[in-house]
Amino acid sequence: MGKNTRKILIGNTPVGGGSPITIQSMTNTKTTDVAATVRQILELEREGCDIVRVAVPDERAASCLRDIKKGISIPLVADIHFDYRLAIAAVDAGADALRINPGNIGSTERLARVVRAAAARGIPIRVGINGGSLEKDILGKYKAPCAEALVESALRNVRLIEGMNYYNMKLSLKASDVLTTIEAYRLISQKVDYPLHVGVTEAGTFLSGTVKSAIGIGSLLMEGIGDTIRVSLTDRPVREVEVGREILKSLGLYHKASVDIISCPTCGRCGINLVELADRVTDRVKDVNKPLKIAIMGCAVNGPGEAREADIGIAGGSGKGIVFKKGKIIRTVREQDLLEALMEEIDKY
Repeated sequence: MGKNTRKILIGNTPVGGGSPITIQSMTNTKTTDVAATVRQILELEREGCDIVRVAVPDERAASCLRDIKKGISIPLVADIHFDYRLAIAAVDAGADALRINPGNIGSTERLARVVRAAAARGIPIRVGINGGSLEKDILGKYKAPCAEALVESALRNVRLIEGMNYYNMKLSLKASDVLTTIEAYRLISQKVDYPLHVGVTEAGTFLSGTVKSAIGIGSLLMEGIGDTIRVSLTDRPVREVEVGREILKSLGLYHKASVDIISCPTCGRCGINLVELADRVTDRVKDVNKPLKIAIMGCAVNGPGEAREADIGIAGGSGKGIVFKKGKIIRTVREQDLLEALMEEIDKY
């Protein structure tokens, strides 16, 4: 059961208030290259991305948001740093939300102008607090970007914006350290009811970043903390969505029908190239929108029994393979025909 947060809308996508947990990513194309940015966002959409963020480093990038939105279906968030005028330009260009760190926008009056622009359009602001950009006085007080420092910065900025009679916000408090991130979100969830955008920032390359994100994001979601997530990887943005989707699926929180694959780790009894087969199955079923659990097992002796909870499974060895449902063998095929036999059974569901 998730924490009770207020609901906001990013475009037509609800976040918070018991809504399904959404997956976010960020493009790495030049925002001014509209065609490349749209292509990347469409790839993210196909993989299951619900909300996408783009960098807005200058006025030309801000002006391109209007054309980008014409080519995509999911909400578009403008990522703003330092120049409040770019935030206003992004709002004017049709951004569905803003991501800002109020501390680097400048004076209170400049922040107020951004808030007024967002309020006029009825779009939300993500107050993004990052361990690497804390206010000097807060960093001086705590000596390090600890969880308490992140929370103090977040509350300072939230109260400042609330003082402008604006409450259409979601929050993020990210650090590259997993334990700091977890503790910061635990603390802030006890103090505000705004939706929380959860993630471990600068998590690293695919392997290390996946592990850090699975532990950090997964731990918080298990405690009911988090309304939308982003896995931050030094990799192609589509990999972020893939990992985010698997985190949600593993916790039973993914809101779209999809295939869940289980496969054995291989052992000396394995008589088939299970790694290659599992990879091929994964590729073939990635666009299957059915709530199925599929097993890929390397041993025909133990496979059906160990994977009896799977809706459909395959196992093979010594040139032959079996197809089974709920642990009961329904077909025996040649080993090279296992994949196609599996796909035929999936199509019947």
